[in-house]
Amino acid sequence: MVVEENGGGGRITIGVCVMVKKVGISAVFGFLSRFLLVFCSPMEQILERLRAFGEFEIIIFGDKVILEDPIEIWPICDCLIAFYSSGFPLKKAEAYAALRRPFLVNELEPHTCSMTAEKYMSILRNFVEVHGKRFLKPFVEKPVNGDDHRIMIYYPNSAGGGMKELFRKVGNRSSEFHPDVRRVRREGSYIYEEFMPTGGTDVKVYTVGPRYAHAEARKSPVVDGVVMRNPDGKEVRYPVLLTPTEKQMSRDVCSAFRQMVCGFDLLRCDGRSYVCDVNGWSFVKNSYKYYDDAACILRKIFLDAKAPHLSSTIPPSLPWKSNDPVQSTEGLTRQGSGIIGTFGQSEELRSVIVVIRHGDRTPKQKVKLKVTEEKLLNLMLKYNGGRPRAETKLKSAVQLQDLLDATRQLVPPTRSGQESDSDADDLEHIEKLRQVKAVLEEGGHFSGIYRKVQLKPLKWIKVPRRSGDGEEERPIEALMILKYGGVLTHAGRKQAEELGRFFRNNIYPGEGTGLLRLHSTYRHDLKIYSSDEGRVQMSAAAFAKGLLDLEGQLTPILVSLVSKDSSMLDGLEDASIEMDEAKARLHEIIISNARARNTNEQVEFPWMVDGAGLPANASQLLPKMAKLTKEVTGQVKLLAEDEDEKLALTSSFSRYDQAKAFGKTTIDVARIAAGLPCGCESFLLMFARWKKLERDLYNERKDRFDITQIPDVYDSCKYDLLHNAHLNLGGLEELFKVAQLLADGVIPNEYGINPKQKLKIGSKIARRLLGKILIDLRNTREEAISVSDPKFTEDEAIFLPTKEAEHQQKFQVRNEDGRSSSTSEKSLDQEDEDDRETKYRLDPKYANVKTPDRHVRTRLYFTSESHIHSLMNVLRYCNLDESLQGEDSLVCQSALDRLHRTRELDYMSNIVLRMFENTEVPLEDERRFRIEMTFSRGADLSPLEDKTSETSSLLQEHTLPIMGPERLQEVGSCVTLDKFEKMVRPFAMPPEDFPPAAAPQAFTGYFKGAGMLERLASLWPFHKGTPNGK
Repeated sequence: MVVEENGGGGRITIGVCVMVKKVGISAVFGFLSRFLLVFCSPMEQILERLRAFGEFEIIIFGDKVILEDPIEIWPICDCLIAFYSSGFPLKKAEAYAALRRPFLVNELEPHTCSMTAEKYMSILRNFVEVHGKRFLKPFVEKPVNGDDHRIMIYYPNSAGGGMKELFRKVGNRSSEFHPDVRRVRREGSYIYEEFMPTGGTDVKVYTVGPRYAHAEARKSPVVDGVVMRNPDGKEVRYPVLLTPTEKQMSRDVCSAFRQMVCGFDLLRCDGRSYVCDVNGWSFVKNSYKYYDDAACILRKIFLDAKAPHLSSTIPPSLPWKSNDPVQSTEGLTRQGSGIIGTFGQSEELRSVIVVIRHGDRTPKQKVKLKVTEEKLLNLMLKYNGGRPRAETKLKSAVQLQDLLDATRQLVPPTRSGQESDSDADDLEHIEKLRQVKAVLEEGGHFSGIYRKVQLKPLKWIKVPRRSGDGEEERPIEALMILKYGGVLTHAGRKQAEELGRFFRNNIYPGEGTGLLRLHSTYRHDLKIYSSDEGRVQMSAAAFAKGLLDLEGQLTPILVSLVSKDSSMLDGLEDASIEMDEAKARLHEIIISNARARNTNEQVEFPWMVDGAGLPANASQLLPKMAKLTKEVTGQVKLLAEDEDEKLALTSSFSRYDQAKAFGKTTIDVARIAAGLPCGCESFLLMFARWKKLERDLYNERKDRFDITQIPDVYDSCKYDLLHNAHLNLGGLEELFKVAQLLADGVIPNEYGINPKQKLKIGSKIARRLLGKILIDLRNTREEAISVSDPKFTEDEAIFLPTKEAEHQQKFQVRNEDGRSSSTSEKSLDQEDEDDRETKYRLDPKYANVKTPDRHVRTRLYFTSESHIHSLMNVLRYCNLDESLQGEDSLVCQSALDRLHRTRELDYMSNIVLRMFENTEVPLEDERRFRIEMTFSRGADLSPLEDKTSETSSLLQEHTLPIMGPERLQEVGSCVTLDKFEKMVRPFAMPPEDFPPAAAPQAFTGYFKGAGMLERLASLWPFHKGTPNGK
C-alpha cells in the first residue's frame, strides 16, 4: 500500500483499488519527479495532476492488499477508483464498497455484467430482432466469453470468401486473413452480428463524466491487419470530432452503465453511428490536453461529492503546466497542381474525383437457348413464385445447384458422334446445354458474382387446375440466358494496384507521403463506389490497396472500403433506344460504304463527321474478319476434342476454381506448362466462345454481317494474344489487327455516330453520375468556405449542411451475399435507409498537426467502358447543347484532336477532376475554385502491336502497362468551378431528383428510441442498494 507522504491534512482521500499493471509501476514504488512524467501511464498522468491541486490524498492499495488482506483492514477512503482487469477480485471490491460506502467514480456491479459478452451484448441487442433473423455474410462471430478476443469475420463468396481473424495486437499485426476458411467455429458459444463497413476506420470514444467525450480514430483491423505505429512504437491514432448525436450517445452510455470514466467503440456506417463495445475505466494515451481535462473534471466530481462547500472552479493557472513537455507538430507543404503546373503557393488541393474503368478481364460470355424441358420450366416456376409469365433470375448457390442438377439429367453423358441435317437443331440445343453444364460445374462451388441465369417465359397454355376448379396458365417454352466470364484477371488486379500507387505518388502532393499523411490524420475524406459487377468491385479494392499502401488480400479491403451503387454506375437502359439507332446507322455506313464518298473532302474538325474513326475500307475488312475467325475457331475445336480424350489426365485442371482465380496476382504456371488456357477457362468453353463469335458475326444463310459482334471478336483476340499466346493459334495476330481497325471505329460510334448524338446518349447514361459529381464539388466548396469563415468553429466542421446530406439517399438492398447495395428500383425486401456519407473530422484542439483544417475530399467511381465513354462525351461536347450556344468546350482544341485519335478507352482508363482553392482570392470571387481535368487511355497496347525484347517481359507476365495522364486543358488555362457547373448542369441529375434522406434519428445504433438506455439499465440492479456516498 502506498500513501502520500505528508498525511491527509484535511484533504479528500482517493483510494486506487486496481492491479499494479493498470496504475503504473512508478505509483507503487514511489512518485517520480515531474520531468519523468512523460514516461508514465495515463492513469498516473491523471493522478499526478490531481495531487498537484493539493486537495487530495491518494492511497494506492497495491496487489498484496487487494489479493491477500481481508477487506476489513483495507484503507478507508472517501472516494474509490476500482475496476475489473484480469485477476482482479471483483466480488471482494464490491464487498468493500458495501462496507465502507465510499463515493464510486464507476459503479462496480456493471463490471460483473461486462465480464461475459453474452450479458453485455444483451444490453446492446435486447431490443433488436435477433431470434429468427438470418445473418447473411459478411457477418461477425464474437465469443460469449469476454476474455476471449478472437473475433472472426466471414466473407461471402461474391467477395472471394474466406475469414478474417481479429486478435489483440501482436507486433504490427491485429488480424490475419484465412482465404480457405468458410465454415464457422463448431466448439464454444458465439454471438453473430451483421458486419458493418466503416470505410476502414474505427472510432474510440473516452468519457470523463457525462459531459465530456474525447474521440480518436484509428485504422480498422479489418482492412489489412497492419497496425500503424509512430516512431515510439505506439499505435497511430488521431482525435476526431463527434457529431451532436454521438455526443448524446456518449452521455447515454455513461448513464446507462453508470460509468463516469469509460471507453467505447463507435462504428460509423452509412451516415449512422453504432456502439459496439463498452469498456470500463479507459484512458487516452499520449494526450497531455486530455490528461489536463480529465484531472480537472475528476477534481470537480470528487469535490462535488465530498466537499460541495469548496469551490470547484478551475484555477487560472494549472499547477503542473510549467513543467509540461513541449509536443512537436508536423505540417505539410502547400499544394499545387503536379500535372498542369503550379498556380502559386496560395493554392490548396480540395477535391479529387476520379471515374475509372475496371482492369483486364476474361471475355464476357452469354449463352442463349430456348428450353421446353419440364424440369427447367418447373425450376423457373419454383423461383418466381409460381407465376407463369414472370421472369426468374438465378444467382444464389442453391438456385444454381438446382439448375446444374436439372441440366445434368438432360445432357447425354457422351456425344453420339453422328450428325445429320435433320437433327442439327437438336444437336445445337444439346451442345448449348452441355456448355451450360460446363460453366456451372467450374470451381466446385457457386458465386453469383461470376455466373447468373435468366429464365424468361415465351409461350403459355391453359391447363386444368390441380384442384379441379377452373384453368390456369402454364409455360411451355422459355428463353434461358446464361451470363458468365468477365472475371478480373491476375493482370487486371495488378494494373489496378499499380494505378493506385501511381495516384498516391503523383495525383496528391508530397511524393506519396502527402496522401498517406492526410489519410492517417483524418484530413482525407475518401469514399469508393463501384458498380455491381464483380470485376469492377475487385478493381476498386485493388486500386484502394495501392492507393493507401495496404497489405494482404482483396476480400477484406473490398468489404470494408467499397460501396456498391448500381443505379449510378451500371446499366444502359435509359439510352437503349438511341444506342440502337446509332448501331443501325453505323451498320448502314459500313455496309453501304457511304462514308467512302467523303474521304477526299477536307474537314476542319474530323470528329464532327458521322461515323468518324471508321476505316474507309470497313466493308472489305468484314469478310476478312469472318474468314480469320472461322480459322481460329477450327483450331480451338481440335484442342477441345483433344481435351475430351485426355480429360482423365488433366482432371486436376478441368475443375478450376474461379473464386480463387478471381484473387490471383500471378499466372498459374502449372496450367501454362500443361498447355492449357490461362485462367479459369477450359478448352470446351474456349471453343464455345469462338464458335459463338463465328456464328454471330456472319450469317451464311442470310449473307449478313452483325457489326455489334466486332467489339466481342476484338475482345477475344486481345485476351488470347495476351493470355494464351502459348497456344500458338495461327492467324490470331492477323485477326487482331483487322478487328482492331474495325473496333477502333465501331466502339466509340456505338455511343453516338456524331457529337450531338454522343452528347444525348452520354447524358442519359451518365446523368446520375454527373449529378453526384456536381454534389461532390458543391459540398467541397461549401465546406471550404465554411472553414475559411472567421466565425467558423471546429465543432461545426462535422455538421456542415450539404446537398448530399439533404437529398442523397439510396434504397438499400440486402443481396444474397449479405452485402448492401443501392438501386433505383424498389423490391419487396427493400428497406429505406438514410445513406449519408460518413465524415471524419480532425479535432484541432488535441491533434499534433500544424494545419488541422486542411481537408481533401476524394471520390472514386469504378465502372465500365460505357460510363467512361459517356462521361467523356459530355465533357467534350457539352457546348453543343442549345442552352449553351456560344460557350467554349470544357476540353481544349488540341485535346479534342487527341481524343479523336485515341483508339480506345481501354482497361483502367480514367478521367480525373481535381479542384483547387486559391486562398488569396476573396471568397466571393469565382476564381477562388478551379477545376483541372486529365484523362488516361488506360492499358497500353503497344506490346501486342510491336513485339520487341523490351516488351517481352510484359507479355510473359500477361500484363499491359497503364498510360499516363493527358491534359484536357491548355497549360495555364483555368476552368472555374462556376464554369464547370454551368456547362455540366444541363446533363446532370439535379439534387432534388435524388431520393430525399430520412429525418435523422435522435439516437442511432443498437439503442433506439427515447428512454431506451434507461429501460436497459433497469435490467441490472446495480443502481439499487449499492451505496454511492452522495
